[in-house]
Amino acid sequence: MTPVAAATGCAVVGGGYSRGVSEGPTLFDGAAEAAVRASAPLAVRMRPRTLDELVGQRHLLGPGSPLRRLVEGDAPVSLILWGPPGTGKTTIAAIVSGATQRRFVPLSALSAGVKDVRAVIDSARRDLGMSGRQTVLFIDEVHRFSKTQQDSLLGAVEERIVTLVAATTENPHFALVPPLLSRSILLTLHPLADDDIRELVDRARADERGLAGAVELAPEAADHLVRMAAGDARKALTVLEAAADSARAAGETRVGLPVLEAALDTAAVRYDRDGDTHYDVTSALIKSIRGSDVDAALHYLARMIVAGEDPRFIARRLVILASEDVGMADPTALGVSVAAMQAVQFIGLPEAQLTLAQAVIHLATAPKSNSAAVALAAAIADVRSGLAGPVPAHLRDAHYPGATRLGHGAGYVYSHDAPGGVAAQQYAPDLVHGRDYYRPTGYGAERPLAERVARLRQILRHAAPPARPGAG
Repeated sequence: MTPVAAATGCAVVGGGYSRGVSEGPTLFDGAAEAAVRASAPLAVRMRPRTLDELVGQRHLLGPGSPLRRLVEGDAPVSLILWGPPGTGKTTIAAIVSGATQRRFVPLSALSAGVKDVRAVIDSARRDLGMSGRQTVLFIDEVHRFSKTQQDSLLGAVEERIVTLVAATTENPHFALVPPLLSRSILLTLHPLADDDIRELVDRARADERGLAGAVELAPEAADHLVRMAAGDARKALTVLEAAADSARAAGETRVGLPVLEAALDTAAVRYDRDGDTHYDVTSALIKSIRGSDVDAALHYLARMIVAGEDPRFIARRLVILASEDVGMADPTALGVSVAAMQAVQFIGLPEAQLTLAQAVIHLATAPKSNSAAVALAAAIADVRSGLAGPVPAHLRDAHYPGATRLGHGAGYVYSHDAPGGVAAQQYAPDLVHGRDYYRPTGYGAERPLAERVARLRQILRHAAPPARPGAG
């Protein structure tokens, strides 16, 4: 049987695990098992069997790390594995199942309920009491468990009746109840780097468990496959298998770019995520939004999406642009961009492309102002040139003993007690008092601010100078 099935007594079907634990004989004889293994998807056949075979996630694999301690069997520590699809969460669970002498029970949150969880816990408690054997409970898609289902795990995890290994693509700080999170160690898995994907593809093409060298992958096809995988190992191997099957069906032993494109059903887009084209397209997206050309902006967004750009990178650039180029002309733009960034984190592609499109349209069609960026740059320039000076005494902290004797806080007027909520007093240090950093434009929501800022400055700058400490 496969490593997972051998350790658990569970059949492996389509890369997942069937519910329940078989305590009886194996499900297949040797020949039947070999046939099942040969018919499994390439991503399942090439699943690493040990931590040393695992590609990527090097930050989790150091000596003495919680994951290595769990796999080596000397620490019953519960883990939450958080990461996007195809980064190795299920693979790590399979490695745990094959490397430890513990009983391994997989459940899927898509189909299991509280009754199933309690049955596993009761069985684990009996095993622990009678034979001392520990149980590892793997729950895939744990974020789909309700609060009640998650709460049903707490006692068993805290008392180490079970060692929990739970996988999720959602942010655990939002998707999991805090008590469960506090009883586990959170391990964050990152999208695989391009070099990691390339290593996996080369290994699958040559390994006896994979394609056994039956096909060759053209360099341009390999580059496109790595780019389109976008850090998802499962996607890379699935597309490679489809392309190899197409090539062999046509009597070919070489997978070229056209064959790979057909397997992807996506045309190749010239886009190097580490090269000039990456920066050129990103720059064009930003400048098109800044220039209010919504159609050009959507074109460049589409190019980045089709080419496999990390959607989180796109979202971060939109948040920056919202303050740098839209700013106070439409203050809602920042909220829209931040919401888009969070949505991308929560749901991922392909659905998140709609969220990115909405944010791009909002930003491109919004009135533009860079007054916030210009104001900050001017203020920073003054500070760096030495225009700082002491904080006016009436604004200094006056809550500690002795502050009054130093004159701190003397003469300060509480703004809410002043007419109109604006106290006529000096706030800036003497060296920069009266300097205009913020210059409102006449666009969008910033237009009425120009008149208001002028009135505020007239009130504040005609204030009597504050008394100096020790005067009189």
